[in-house]
Amino acid sequence: MSNYVKIFDTTLRDGEQSPGATMTSAEKLEVARSLARMGVDIIEAGFPAASPDDLEAVRRIAVEVGRPSVGEPDAKVPVITGLARANKPDIDKAWEAVKDAQKPRIHTFLATSAIHMKHKLKMDPEEVVQRVSEMVAYARSLCADVEFSPEDAGRSDPEFLYVVLGEAIKSGATTLNIPDTVGYTTPDEYFKLIDGIIKNTPGMNENITVSVHCHDDLGMATANALAGIQAGARQAEVTINGIGERAGNTSLEEVVMTLKTRHPVFNLETGIETQQLSRVSKLVSNYTGIVVQPNKAIVGANAFAHEAGIHQDGMLKHQTTYEIMRPEDVGVNQTTLVMGKHSGRAALRSRLALMGHSLDEAELDKAFARFKELADRKKVITDADLEAVIADEFYRPRDVYYLEGLQVSCGTLGMPTATVRLRGPDRTIYNFASMGTGPVDATYKAIDAIVKTPCKLLEFNIHAITEGIDALGEVTVRIQAENGQHKMDAQSEMTFARVYGGHGADMDIIVASAKAYINALNKLIIASTEGTEKVSNDFGVMLG
Repeated sequence: MSNYVKIFDTTLRDGEQSPGATMTSAEKLEVARSLARMGVDIIEAGFPAASPDDLEAVRRIAVEVGRPSVGEPDAKVPVITGLARANKPDIDKAWEAVKDAQKPRIHTFLATSAIHMKHKLKMDPEEVVQRVSEMVAYARSLCADVEFSPEDAGRSDPEFLYVVLGEAIKSGATTLNIPDTVGYTTPDEYFKLIDGIIKNTPGMNENITVSVHCHDDLGMATANALAGIQAGARQAEVTINGIGERAGNTSLEEVVMTLKTRHPVFNLETGIETQQLSRVSKLVSNYTGIVVQPNKAIVGANAFAHEAGIHQDGMLKHQTTYEIMRPEDVGVNQTTLVMGKHSGRAALRSRLALMGHSLDEAELDKAFARFKELADRKKVITDADLEAVIADEFYRPRDVYYLEGLQVSCGTLGMPTATVRLRGPDRTIYNFASMGTGPVDATYKAIDAIVKTPCKLLEFNIHAITEGIDALGEVTVRIQAENGQHKMDAQSEMTFARVYGGHGADMDIIVASAKAYINALNKLIIASTEGTEKVSNDFGVMLG
């Protein structure tokens, strides 16, 4: 038995049937090109009988993707197939759509479960066997490569399946696809089903490919598909991101990476260039509008992201502690250590080092405390957030006045009011409430009343550092002493107008505004005292 598993991608057919996932012909063509470049063996391009547009989309893919490119005659060309119900009009349209491909295939199907035969088809088992025999033979008269699927095989009587599949082989089918159409089976049941088909179907031989096609209604699509492959199936029908009817199909990336990562267990190969998985996943997500869940295996945003401190510490020591595959293998640039409330000191030190900040233990303690304070209020801390924290914590003068608390009241029903609590240079706590034209104005007036350092606000800028509703806000201000004049040094009679900048960052933009203003005032106060007057002992202690 071959150790090669063909990857049959039905993103453009079964995947597109996912509610809201319809793609234009141009989008389907681009996805098909990407699938071909990635090394997919068979592309099910659509259901030609569904509409003239779908037929034309499949035909374009057959012509533009299903043939060797100019200048690349030896490049791998995928089989292009179209789906057809077991009737002549559908089969004719499928053939019309795929016939121009270098390797065309007709894929026809008919249900075989008692439920479907009775309630949907309203056919007796004998009629189903006869229809399969006739329609597979008709498809084979048009195309040398014919695939047959007994719909709802997962709930069909195995003995009846052997009869139907035997007739399909006799009529010329080259691939037998066994759909668990409603995601009903468990892995052990599906293994037995595939194993029984291979061992008991009349006419089964090594030239017949048995295929798996599983749905995820009970969350077992990938497990079932892999069980079928272990039983001897050598084609897997899958979709990018696992999209498809109801809960979706077996995920291409999960099957492929399982076979690659657990190669000693399966000892099987595929032709997929796995480094393209992430790119194609994003492409399909963008075109269908179906967002990939963050915790989706292989291609989800969190697939190679670690937030827990224990995990981050292990990853920093050796990648294999918490990752069973390399992110580069699926086209992700690198592992992400997500900085959040579960992150530890080791992860913070590592991230800051990558950003160019080398902190000693005392500085790291201060940064870690600020980081944890922010992380309790913000789910994910970005590099931009960390830069703001570092700037706010270390790249500013040592505090003369320090913001201990702030409460504001504003809106359309009352006068904006701010109550400010500052710790002064003598370690005294000062409180003051003030009104203003807005919350920032009220805050600044309260700070002025406590600090008593007359100045002029020259510039006030505010912006969000990161995206999202929980973005960290950054405020920068520029102030000037009220008279605008300062001595150049203690011995000089020359004076000049000096401007002081302040910076503040916080999730609360009013708090960030207060921090920025106090930051600038502290610079002004220090510049006013250095070289012109002695600073009190307490002030000296505060300045370090």
